[in-house]
Formats: sequence, structure tokens, C-alpha cells
Amino acid sequence: MQYPIYRPRRTRRTETLRRMVRETRLSVDNLIYPLFVVHGKGIKKEIGAMPGVYQMSVDEIVKECGEVADLGIPAVILFGIPDVKDEMASEAHDPHGSVQLAVGAIKGVLPDLVVITDVCLCEYTSHGHCGIVQDGDVLNDPTLELLARTALSHAHAGADIVAPSDMMDGRIAAIRDMLDEEGFDQVIVLSYAVKYASAFYGPFREAVGSTPLFGDRKAYQMDPPNAVEALREAALDIEEGADIIMVKPALPYLDIIARLRDRFDMPLAAYNVSGEYSMVKAGARLDWIDGERVMMESLISIRRAGANMILTYFAKEAARLLG
Repeated sequence: MQYPIYRPRRTRRTETLRRMVRETRLSVDNLIYPLFVVHGKGIKKEIGAMPGVYQMSVDEIVKECGEVADLGIPAVILFGIPDVKDEMASEAHDPHGSVQLAVGAIKGVLPDLVVITDVCLCEYTSHGHCGIVQDGDVLNDPTLELLARTALSHAHAGADIVAPSDMMDGRIAAIRDMLDEEGFDQVIVLSYAVKYASAFYGPFREAVGSTPLFGDRKAYQMDPPNAVEALREAALDIEEGADIIMVKPALPYLDIIARLRDRFDMPLAAYNVSGEYSMVKAGARLDWIDGERVMMESLISIRRAGANMILTYFAKEAARLLG
């Protein structure tokens, strides 16, 4: 048999050779670890659908962040769970809210750890939607001020990056304008620019109790079949002042990550969401898959698609393997 001059298997023969020609690399520097903050003290409660992930009080969050920093993970993102929810998401912008208190505590002990805050209202509203509701509709423009006030309260607490995840039109401009007016022009805005109305969020909703009491979020989050719309959404957020853009979820939308990477010369993040995490954990518990290998393959695929940053509940596990 006549072989071609180039034989690809030659460079796959040993691990050292594979390392030498590897095109995509995953580093601990690419990882961001999500954390769930509750009020109280000494609380560390595992989330049923997310083994190894916990709701934690501020004191426990600070301990956790110490471990995160020791592993070399550069950043965490905080999601708050209030004691009381109401129609106006009052605790979202309360200076004594769970996220605001956690930001101050973390930065007081670990000033070099980058602290990102999720800016949304669904965790804080009694109805579970991401904005002000009137007659069953989520109102876009009246919600913008609440989102901006929430982002400002996070900046006052010491957040390095605010990350609006609500998908209201115009929220990046509203947040950027308020931050700049109040002297927080150095605070970064990481926009959930492309957030799909996905079935992969189920375990997260258990974690923060944000399942809507009526309807769903399809009227403001993106329709999963749409790809070109993702480019329009990202372009709008960049024009409004976003410093980093993000795709959520990650694995079902690797094509969208790749499209954004090709189109925009911007830092790009992707959220490896709760459902993606839980499926791997469940499969591994049943011994149907090698959980560790599937985890790393999933994360490298997100990097290969073009993401610079990966928000993932696997961050600590992956960091240990990456050494």
C-alpha cells in the first residue's frame, strides 16, 4: 500500500509528542468559580442536584475563596440568595445584601482575587422573573434602573466586575452610565450578551430558588434555534460599553462561541452551566462515564471554540488536575 508523505499518527505516538503539537491549551487562568451566598453564619449546605456545590454563608465563602486562590483560580462569581424576596427585588441593591457583604469580606482578606457579581433580579423577586412585572409582563425599561442600582451597590462593596445576566434591552448602557457617573469607571462590565432560554438551568434554579411562579423566560432570553441573532445581541452590548461578552450555556452553543470569536475581537467568556455539570456528575456516579475525563474534554472544547474564560462548577477539580 502506498502511504502519503504526511502520516498524522507520527505526532500522536507518545504523550510528550502530543503535548508538543497540541493546538488548544486549558489553563487554570481560564477558570472562574461560581459561588452561592446566603445570610447567616457557619452555613455550608450542599445543593441536591449539584454534588460538591454549596450554598454558603459569608464566613464560609471567605474560606472557600482562600482555597480557590491557593489553587491559582483567578476569579469567582457570586450569586446571592436573600432571606426575603419581594416583587421589587429589594435585597438585590441592599448594601447589606448577601452578595454585597460577601464582596467586602472577600476583598478584605483576598484583595487580589477577582470578584465578579451576577447582576440579575430573579433570585430576589417573589415571582422569579428578571425584572419588574406588571399584568403578567416583564417590563423592560423600568427594570433598567433597578439593574443599574444593583450593579452600583456591588461596585460600592468592592466588586471588580459586574455581570448583568437579565437580557433586558439596554441594560449595559444603563449600568455603564450609572457606574461612570458615580466614579466607578474602572469597574468592568461582563455582559451575558448571548443567554439562551435553556433547559440546562434546572439545577441552578434549585440552588437559588428562582423558578418563575408563572410563565417562563422565553420572552426575554434568546430562542435556542437562533444564531445570527446572537451576533446582533453581542454587537449591541459592545456598542453600549461591555468590556467582556459571554455565551450561556456553553456546550450546546459551541457554534455560537465560535461565531462570536470569529466576529468580535473582544474578551469572550462562556458559562458551563449547572445542567452540564449535573449530567457529568450523575453519569459518573452511575459509573456510565469517566467523569474526570469528560469534565476535561468538555472544558477544552469550550476553549477550542474560542472562549478565553470559562465559568464552571468544575473549576476547583480542573485546577487540581492542571496542577
